[in-house]
Amino acid sequence: MATTLTTKGQVTIPKLIRDRLGLGPSSAVEFEIAEDGRVILRSAGRTLPAKSRFERLRGRATAGLSTDQIMALTRGEYGATIRHSHRDCRAITRKPT
Repeated sequence: MATTLTTKGQVTIPKLIRDRLGLGPSSAVEFEIAEDGRVILRSAGRTLPAKSRFERLRGRATAGLSTDQIMALTRGEYGATIRHSHRDCRAITRKPT
């Protein structure tokens, strides 16, 4: 795998390698030069792979709306409103067309 060195001396570590080493944003890495001239890259600490944007959102849809109700809001259907109870969203109503 080839990558390009920037003018600041930075390179992008390919995703396959980041995933294999469990590297995510702000992960520390160590470089070592082997006797034969190879450069060895290691994770400098035990880090967990960064969660995907989908994993970070898992379990967040707690408004109590059905899929149809969420889709109506997403589409911006004319007259779609949400009735609120004092604790959370309970239902969506649509004006007849």
